[in-house]
Amino acid sequence: MSSSSSSPSSTVQSAPLQRLIAQVADAVQAVRGGRSLTELLARCPADLRPGTQSLSFYVLRLLASAEGARALLAPKAPPPKVEGLLLSALALLWPAEDPPYDAHTVVDQTVSAVRKRLPASAGFVNAVLRRFLRERDAIVAAVQADPVARFNHPAWWLARLQQDWPEQWQEILAANNQHPPMTLRVHARHGSAETYVQRLSQQGIAARALGAIAPQAVVLERAVPVTALPGFAQGEVSVQDAAAQLAGHLLVQAQGELPHLPEHARVLDACSAPGGKTAHILELGDFDLTALDSDARRLARVQDNLARLQLRARVLAADARQTAGWWNGERFDAILLDAPCSASGIVRRHPDVRWLRRDSDIAQLAQIQAELLDALWPTLKPGGRLVYATCSVFKAEGQGQIDAFLQRQADAKLIEVSGLSGHLLPLAHNGEPAGAAGSGPAVIDGFYYALLHKS
Repeated sequence: MSSSSSSPSSTVQSAPLQRLIAQVADAVQAVRGGRSLTELLARCPADLRPGTQSLSFYVLRLLASAEGARALLAPKAPPPKVEGLLLSALALLWPAEDPPYDAHTVVDQTVSAVRKRLPASAGFVNAVLRRFLRERDAIVAAVQADPVARFNHPAWWLARLQQDWPEQWQEILAANNQHPPMTLRVHARHGSAETYVQRLSQQGIAARALGAIAPQAVVLERAVPVTALPGFAQGEVSVQDAAAQLAGHLLVQAQGELPHLPEHARVLDACSAPGGKTAHILELGDFDLTALDSDARRLARVQDNLARLQLRARVLAADARQTAGWWNGERFDAILLDAPCSASGIVRRHPDVRWLRRDSDIAQLAQIQAELLDALWPTLKPGGRLVYATCSVFKAEGQGQIDAFLQRQADAKLIEVSGLSGHLLPLAHNGEPAGAAGSGPAVIDGFYYALLHKS
């Protein structure tokens, strides 16, 4: 998935809305049909891709609201070619502090796009959108009586969050619908976060170092293209959320009774693509690292990341669960298992995830996670460490998973690390220094981390 942090208002002006909204409408309809937004954006014309991505993100964060308004205004669904345009326009017209376009432009350009696709429906769409604007307050209030439309998440997702996080579930949902900050990881061998903030300032880019929780993390005030980042092409900095940066620190640095991982230690990154965490581990020390992933195509991203950062690892395409096919019998000093999961903690960066996942997926993913843990544990040396990570806020993929693993493995011990392990929620105060105001978007994505020691 793409992890761009471009805001709608900063990118959509580069192409006429009529062309963009046609692309967005196709993307929205495809996501509603179960297809990934990343796949669709890859086929989008290059000149329209940035604006299409930004507007698609915007619309998908409001999709259930738009569907509710469409059902009230036009109980009989229009043809699919028209419905995607209508839903996209209703989302763009939804009340917002900083809408990407004014209402007149949205209506005019949407009707023009409909006229190109299905001329007979242009009058219908024009009438629906103008009625929405006339009666907007009443329609919004009626739509928001339905929790799915109010929070713009599926009903099963709401129920699971309410069960797992009875006090924070609404705050998590609100964070999911906010625009995330663009966060960088400064290459530890090239300098500090504080020094890089100064370099950015010289380029007119406002940013701040995050501090203790993620020492190499820099949070930008507003997103910029990576080509504008000094030293990016030379591998001095990467784009990576602060929560994802905790994996390397947990694995490599001294935590509790565990010492710093020694140089040349044998390390396995078991589900490594696209390679951000792989690279971070190697930035923190000279290790004999094997980067494994079951998707050979995604491993190309790992190779590209390592090449740009001038780092080296052994890269293998294999299913980590099938150890007979890739493991030579020599045990590892440390293992990172960034396991496949629901991605429920990074839905603000990938708003299509909430509409693509099904409740039944969670049990299936939890089974895969358990199989990975059980398969990899024998490949770890006695005295070694394993970091289990998921970008999920669901307890079945985090605390519940590790509680069950500890019951199965008598030689596994959980090392608690304050502020770095357990469930990290995408809330406004998380990731901020103690006493910080904590307003605006959450600094970190939702993650779960467990540091396990093999006795």
